[in-house]
Amino acid sequence: MIGRAWAAIFARAGWNVRIIDPHAPTLSAAPDLIRDELRSLAKHGLAEDPDGAAARVSVASDLADALKDVEFVQENGPEKIDDKIALFAEMDRLAAPDTILASSTSAIVASRFTENLNGRARCLVGHPVNPPHLVPLVELCGAPWTSPKSISRAREIYRTIGQVPVTVNKEINGFVLNRLQGALLAEAFRLVGEGYISAEDLDHTVKDGLGLRWSFLGPFETIELNAPGGIPDYCARYTGFYKELAAASAGPEVYQSPNVDHVIKAWPHLPTPERVEKLTIRRNERLAALVAHKAKQSD
Repeated sequence: MIGRAWAAIFARAGWNVRIIDPHAPTLSAAPDLIRDELRSLAKHGLAEDPDGAAARVSVASDLADALKDVEFVQENGPEKIDDKIALFAEMDRLAAPDTILASSTSAIVASRFTENLNGRARCLVGHPVNPPHLVPLVELCGAPWTSPKSISRAREIYRTIGQVPVTVNKEINGFVLNRLQGALLAEAFRLVGEGYISAEDLDHTVKDGLGLRWSFLGPFETIELNAPGGIPDYCARYTGFYKELAAASAGPEVYQSPNVDHVIKAWPHLPTPERVEKLTIRRNERLAALVAHKAKQSD
């Protein structure tokens, strides 16, 4: 899914894209799925000439063919360290020396799979948010040996294809987005698991409360507006309360029995294929509408 989304993003921006996948059925199905996604984006004004963009996506015969004379690689392989090490070794051997090699990994820092590469200075993580063609953020995080030039070049490429790149200045597990998401999720598991609120009302608290602000304001912008004197005033007024919360923050036990059993029981829906498909379509349609709305607004 992530690889197809990246193909659509680059092709939409005018790039010629080659795709490769070791699983033949997945690879053969990809071009039509990418075209369908581009057509869906076009309905919301998020892609011009979707069929023309789809025509810029071609299937490579093998990895060497996929990497021949390319400027930028976006790897979307399994979240397994041994697979990353093997794949990046092959890409480093086959790609031109100045080709950027970026990984979509959401959990493995680049130093774990690039250390022994001759071209390790051009390797980095370009972690997207699912689905990347509708959520534009991409986190850039290099290993200690990744060159600043590679980060700067990757950042400019992501920016020009319509994404919103942010730079994680040094490696940390989970990068930034997943650490923020993890903090919220842990507290959500605790609040529902311990019976403070129902699972559905917890979701309403985010999507009809915090999420509305967060769709256009970050946490620092939010607190700047929540005190007359901005962030210094907010810190003086409210950090005492937040210190108390931080001192008793949710721990790893919220993801263990019996708490996780309480959370599962509290969610009143079964994850049937029909429900998952329906929610995925609804999510994508609403995200597309939101992205289109934000694109029309001026900062």
